[in-house]
Amino acid sequence: MGRAFEYRRASKEARWDKMSKLFPKLAKAIQVAAKEGGLDPEMNPKLRSAIATAKASNMPKDNIDAAIKRASGKDGVDIKNIHYEGKAPHGALIMVECMSDNPTRTVANVKAIFSKNGGELLQNGSLSFMFSRKAVFHLEPFKGDLEELELELIDFGLESLEQSEEELLIMGDYTAFGELSTTLENKGLTLKKAGLEYVPNSPLSFDENQLLDIEKLLDKLEDDDDVQAVYTNID
Repeated sequence: MGRAFEYRRASKEARWDKMSKLFPKLAKAIQVAAKEGGLDPEMNPKLRSAIATAKASNMPKDNIDAAIKRASGKDGVDIKNIHYEGKAPHGALIMVECMSDNPTRTVANVKAIFSKNGGELLQNGSLSFMFSRKAVFHLEPFKGDLEELELELIDFGLESLEQSEEELLIMGDYTAFGELSTTLENKGLTLKKAGLEYVPNSPLSFDENQLLDIEKLLDKLEDDDDVQAVYTNID
């Protein structure tokens, strides 16, 4: 799918398990979703999904409530969604999603990470034809009839459905996020993470040595406090 290749999974999950970095990132996602779509999770699919993702990561309820409250405060920090596009070593393409209260700081940090790790920050729009924006849902494995589930979800914008031992991955057009989110909730499926992701239109393969070079850049990007997610065109 190009979001993260298999051999990176263990190190990536270990990093995200560091609560000092994980919870602030989850809180930002909740705050932005609440500010954009309203404070009522029942009426705001993005907020419901952000909360579900936080709960799946064992984020305390007090932290979740505090993030929603900050979104309603007049004196709260204004956090903006920003994305950057870049090129990693060996020509791998990267989309970087950030949430920041200081875009000047964020772009300087992201640019420095690219330049110090063999990459290059590109002008936004350069990769617009290389990635598609998709509604992506990571759920606990489904124990029922997958074919039946697939047929039901097609009416709500499903484009692809794939199950592994670890999760059920559901993908649809970004405009179908709300309908798919509500339908999955109504069916009682357990959400691990959901959101709008950048999916490569033409994934590429790289050898092990190339992947190690690319990994260094990806690690540094994901460690930045303002970076929410990193997507690549790696197959």
